[in-house]
Amino acid sequence: MKNKFLAAVRPALIITALGIGTIFLTSAWAQKSSGSGQTLRGEGSFNDWDNEKPGNHYLIKASDLPKPYATDTATNRSTVVPRPSDAWPKVPEGFKIDQAASGLGGPRTIVTAPNGDLFVAESTSGRIRVVRGFGSDGKVGSNEEFATGLTMPYGIAFYPPGANPQYVYIGNTNSIVRFPYQNGDLKARGPAESVVAKIPGGDKYGGGHWTRSLAFSNDGKKLYVGVGSRANVSDDEAEANRADVLEFNPDGSGQRIYASGIRNASGVTVHPQTGQIWVAVNERDALGDDLVPDYVTHVQEGGFYGWPWYYTGANQDPRFAGKHPEMKEKVIVPDVLLQSHSAPLTLTFYEGKQFPAEYRGDIFVTSHGSWNRAHRTGYKVVRISAPNGKATGEYEDFVTGFVVDDAKVWGRPVGVTVANDGSLVFTDDASNSIWRVTYIGAKSAAK
Repeated sequence: MKNKFLAAVRPALIITALGIGTIFLTSAWAQKSSGSGQTLRGEGSFNDWDNEKPGNHYLIKASDLPKPYATDTATNRSTVVPRPSDAWPKVPEGFKIDQAASGLGGPRTIVTAPNGDLFVAESTSGRIRVVRGFGSDGKVGSNEEFATGLTMPYGIAFYPPGANPQYVYIGNTNSIVRFPYQNGDLKARGPAESVVAKIPGGDKYGGGHWTRSLAFSNDGKKLYVGVGSRANVSDDEAEANRADVLEFNPDGSGQRIYASGIRNASGVTVHPQTGQIWVAVNERDALGDDLVPDYVTHVQEGGFYGWPWYYTGANQDPRFAGKHPEMKEKVIVPDVLLQSHSAPLTLTFYEGKQFPAEYRGDIFVTSHGSWNRAHRTGYKVVRISAPNGKATGEYEDFVTGFVVDDAKVWGRPVGVTVANDGSLVFTDDASNSIWRVTYIGAKSAAK
């Protein structure tokens, strides 16, 4: 029975930290998707896992959205299982995917250092790792602990931006710290220095969304931090300075809200040319299978994106009927609407030269996958078209194949970055792996 006053539901974080152990290395040719994919629009853009494949294109508009409670709300949490022997991620024709490393301890964000090293946050293990070097077979060369004893570390950013950083900043769930750093360091060369001693969520109102994504402005003058809400939907005092993007000076001073009404900006990055801040956002739950759409968007300074009273423009959340009518016309519609409950986590702009030229400037986004949907969706990496830094609203499946059935999955993409050689690298905290996608050309893939 539909319940219009359903209590807010929040997904539990259940990640088994396996420890680093042995790094297992395997690789295989890409499994090609059948056909060239589909273009899904309107109501037909709401897809399920068994029809998701590389080449599918989606365009979801605000006018396509159903009414609240068009379906019952579902609790359909996935069970993580070992990768079946016949399962492998699927990528578009012309690409190859390798499992570069496994046995990690809940890998989340992954960021490319200026010298090409890859920094990985193992959040539940309280650890930052450095992965260095991919051989011609796509396998990692070395893997070292950079820092330990952190508190659910997630965001990673180098300061100052550019070729020769002096620090690496880490977003703990309750603070921001930095370590002295020079290119090539595999171990922190000094203890953590506090930059922001208490981030929202680290106070008496802790809990809720715990990720703290970080990005510096291109000129290095400002630090941006994504802070998610405490609840699914709420406007009580515990949400102060949450559900927003915060701005700081690099020394931690000058805190202010840069943009608000953003339920959970789990991914924050800055466009390398325009300097615009872009976010990947998990929207609210419990309004039905196809509400509310998650999104990727550039963020306007002082902009309001709706949470908790409105969504996707002037649509009022029925749980707050009649509240704050003065905000209705101020809600900004995001650039790219993603299928509801996909759970986008991180994003990166493709500035490499390995992929075909048409990929330059596009956005890759990881999708951790649904739980509040009767039929599973997400568990993939998608590509967003963004010519000249402006998203068209369309996106496509790029890496799929992590779902076994409506109950079980073996992979959940989290962090994504572009390596210095132009390959796309992403983490997966279900198989505790790092994956690497390279372009090999259509003729080579067909062999």
